[in-house]
Amino acid sequence: MVAYQLYLKGRFYKNKRTGEALKTALGYFQQAISRDPTYALAYAGIADSYVLLPVYRALSAKEAFPKTKAAALRALQIDEQLAEAHTALAQTYFMFDWDHVSAEKSFHRAIEVNPNYATTHHRYGLGYLSLHARFDEATAEIKRALELDPLSLIINAHLGWTYSFARHYDPAIEQLQKTIEMDQNFYIAHYHLGVAYIFKGEISKGMEELRQAWRLDDDPQILAALGYAYGISGNSEEAEQTLVQLDELSSKRVVSLYDFAIIYAGLGDKEKALGFLQWCLEQRAWSLVFLKVDPFWDNLRDDARFVELLKTVGLAS
Repeated sequence: MVAYQLYLKGRFYKNKRTGEALKTALGYFQQAISRDPTYALAYAGIADSYVLLPVYRALSAKEAFPKTKAAALRALQIDEQLAEAHTALAQTYFMFDWDHVSAEKSFHRAIEVNPNYATTHHRYGLGYLSLHARFDEATAEIKRALELDPLSLIINAHLGWTYSFARHYDPAIEQLQKTIEMDQNFYIAHYHLGVAYIFKGEISKGMEELRQAWRLDDDPQILAALGYAYGISGNSEEAEQTLVQLDELSSKRVVSLYDFAIIYAGLGDKEKALGFLQWCLEQRAWSLVFLKVDPFWDNLRDDARFVELLKTVGLAS
């Protein structure tokens, strides 16, 4: 009973989706295991926390994903029927190992053992199918996740993000506005709405949303998108200032080289943008899985070095 209560506290903090809350969640899951070393769901909670820590810039991919895999495999040793663990393992295969075949198999196994686990449909849709440009399938999966968990802010926001990846900016904007109506302080929705506006060509609206997101959270990807917007607007001085801010931010949060590359892409400096993306390979930056579909890179797609990057992370086809 005590282990279960600790597990529930872990889930509560994990769903807050900030770096500090995820670290708190991790602590509760670890306490649950200290109470019951055979508690498979707590191991799955640890695995999922480590999946999300790099996403929310609280841990590097190299630090987090090996721990994700270890915890997920331990959970599956105890209970092979655990969709939560199969889902976390799938994300490790895709986001860190770049093993796309194993990732899809694990997602399918997760759905097989529990077709009603919303997170699997959500992450298979956004975190695999959409990043392979399989947008119709991706949208169907995320909508299925919303049927199962209609009040999830992150699933609602990520449906909008998927529309943006497909370059369907009007439905993206509509979906993200609906998400913000659910919670005005959900910075992730403001961030994705800002990016959707920018790529639709409504840059001032986009920057307004990004500034609102930045007021709510100092997530480095917000600063990167702002720098990109300054760059494409011809305001190179402000864009370069965001590079300085990112560097300063790295003293308290994990800042990916991918974020610097985005700003250089906005400035039209292809050499530096590609150079930083190349360095991302050494960093094993999980964001590289966005390369195939992320609009930030549309001006680099005809460069042979960018095509080679796609091949390296398994996204060339």
